Amino acid sequence: MITTLRQVDDPDVHTLAQLAQTLAEDYQKNDRWAGSPFEWILSQPSRTKGAIGERLVAGWAATKGYDVTRPPNTQSDKVIHGHRIEIKFSTLWKNGIYKFQQIRDQQYDFCFCLGLSPFDAEAWLLPKSILQKYVIGHMGQHTGASGTDTAWLSIQSGEPYEWMKPYGGRLQDVASIMSKMEMGAY
Repeated sequence: MITTLRQVDDPDVHTLAQLAQTLAEDYQKNDRWAGSPFEWILSQPSRTKGAIGERLVAGWAATKGYDVTRPPNTQSDKVIHGHRIEIKFSTLWKNGIYKFQQIRDQQYDFCFCLGLSPFDAEAWLLPKSILQKYVIGHMGQHTGASGTDTAWLSIQSGEPYEWMKPYGGRLQDVASIMSKMEMGAY
């Protein structure tokens, strides 16, 4: 509990501060992230989290020996091993799901979905054709399930959709998939 109430002079502000302390437990960060090397990411704004996800994926791919470059336009986030890659990032939500948001029908070959939990990671390298079959136009983000502009992919940690299983699960699975891919055109 916060112990700085003695610094509040105004009685009404003091009342608000007391009420805020009683509410704090409902809004404080989840303790399961305490001590996690990824805990600091939780406090970042949504847009910054996306940029962090892009940098994590790019750095990971580079450590696997893949060339990582800028894409030819803003329709994808990175070019990895010659393939245009859209990167989607989610930290584990309190209810145990990852929610990959703002999935669009743009110019990319694969969507790399990286989900971080406090001490683990899950990842999938989904071909765009698979997203078009199951996500884009099927899991609308802003206009309900029938929305076509943007989509989101919500999955329970450790329980991906059956159609996702051939495309990863663990980072080592994605590395194996990438190692079997021919060099892309980009």
